[in-house]
Order: sequence, then structure tokens, then C-alpha cells
Amino acid sequence: MKKIGILHGQENVFPQALIDSINSRNEPGIVAEMIRIDKLVQGRPSGYDVIVDRISHDVPFYRAWVKNAAAFGAAVLNNPYWLDTEEKLIANVIAEKLGVPVPKSVLLPSNTHPPDTNANSFRNMAMPLDWESIFSHIGFPAYMKPFSGGGWKNVYKLRTPEELYEKHQETGTLVMLLQEEIIFDAYFRCYCIGGTDVHIMPYEPRNPHHERYVADFPHVSDAQKNQIRDYVLLLNKSLGYDINTIEFAMRDGIPYAIDFTNPVPDANPDSVGQHNFDWLLKTVTDMVIRRAKEHDPNKNNLNWGSFMRNSVNGKLVEEKLMVSQ
Repeated sequence: MKKIGILHGQENVFPQALIDSINSRNEPGIVAEMIRIDKLVQGRPSGYDVIVDRISHDVPFYRAWVKNAAAFGAAVLNNPYWLDTEEKLIANVIAEKLGVPVPKSVLLPSNTHPPDTNANSFRNMAMPLDWESIFSHIGFPAYMKPFSGGGWKNVYKLRTPEELYEKHQETGTLVMLLQEEIIFDAYFRCYCIGGTDVHIMPYEPRNPHHERYVADFPHVSDAQKNQIRDYVLLLNKSLGYDINTIEFAMRDGIPYAIDFTNPVPDANPDSVGQHNFDWLLKTVTDMVIRRAKEHDPNKNNLNWGSFMRNSVNGKLVEEKLMVSQ
């Protein structure tokens, strides 16, 4: 029997809908259920062959649990080891290396010293920073946001250097990313499932949350949408996401990847709309059942993506996992 487990937090609709959808297929030898954890004993398997992880990014205990499960061959969707290294800056660097347009960005050190550090810890930093060069490169208006994390937390729109200095005072120990503003005339949010299936959705981030998927950009050509699709596939295959969304802002006919590290995308029909939800539910169901059928308990079943697979750290972690099985 192949067991599929769903790990989730405050979500109510998608996790149960996914379980019902998988079980309704009546695939021989495959069953899906909500994960229940009564203990985590080092070095013991989880009992699941495939795990859909919707919450461990917020709960360190769960993070350790899914890594332990992966060490015993569970296919954890998404790969928790890649997500531990995922940062907006390195994602942008990878996108540039792949030829995907992204906003110009500069990394800013934290305004406040991190715990257990003092001024001597930063003696390699030239202070003040070369702000004139930074402002010339990025321009204004600009956006400042944490270089890691999401959920639109601590995101600032800045119009002047003085406003940047003021808002940077509020960021504490956060390392911030300063990005140029992309003035767009069309915007798209794209589900990508399994690195193969893409669903492009017109999206208006300036609308109230419940109306953001009520948008239409008829001036965008089929060729431009095909370019977006190609970029979505390229990024997801390189980064190794099983479930992800990527957002593109169109400027002068060029799609710029704005946000493409979102492993727990919105899956609530009240916000994404029933049509988009139905596509997501069916496509994730197909992928999870496929991964269950392909599952081999004697090998590493994580998706590393071409970039991670070809990187030194990715190879080392993957080899260690394979040795441990």
C-alpha cells in the first residue's frame, strides 16, 4: 500500500479536497490521508511514501519531521532541503543565469546587528555604503523587502533616498533586498505543478485580495504568453519545485519574473476562483498519484531540480541522503 500524507496548518479547503480527490480515483494500492504525528523518534521512517507539505516552512518541528521522512525515501513535495537554502537574491541570480528577466536588485545589510554580533563583526563592511551608486543603479520608485521569506511582510514602496533611510530603520535584523519598480501594463500569476504543467492566470496585485484574479489583459499576445510559459518551466525545472507559483510583470512587452519562490501558493477557491482551483486540484492529484506509483523506497525520491543537482551542495546533500537509506 502506498500512503500519501497531507501536512497542513491553517488551510481548510485545499488539504481535504486533495485527499478526497486522490481517494476518489480508486487507484489500486494508493490511499491519501491527513498526517497525524504522535512522536518523532530519530531514525524511524514516517510511514508515508509521498508527503504534500503545506506548513513546515512555518513550523520548525514539522521541518525536522519531513527531513527525517525524506531520509527514509519519502517523496516530500516540495524538497525541504532546497527550501532551506532558498532566498530571493540567489533565486534572482539563478534566473539571470538562465536568461529570465528579473528586476535589478541590491542586497542591503541589516539595520540592527544580529544577535551575538557587534560592530567588530562587520569590520569588512565599508560604511556608509556606496548609496549614490546603489540609487543610480536601482532608481526610484523602488521596493524594499526581506531577501528571504514571503507573505508580503515588511515590504515597502520607496520614492526617495530619505524614505529608504527612514523605513530601513524599521527593519531591525532583517537583511533587505532593494529592487527597481517594474511599471507594468499586464501581470500574470502562474501555477506550475510537477515541473511540467503550467496554468497562466491574469492577476491584478493592485486590486483588493478577493478581486486580484478578476483581471484581463487582451493586448498580451499568444507569443508573449508562450514566452511566459517557457520561463515558468525553465525556472521550476532548474529550482526543483513540485508545487509553485511564479508572477510576471509585463513592461514594454517583456515579462519580468517578480516572485517565483512560492512553494505554498494560495489554493483557496474564494480568492483564486473556482476555475483556477479546479485546475490546481486536478493537476496536483495527477502529480501526487504519479509520484506514489513511481516511488521506490530504496532510493532518494526528492526532486532536486537541475540547478541543485548540478551544484556542489545539492550533490553532497543528495549523496548523504542516499547513503543513509
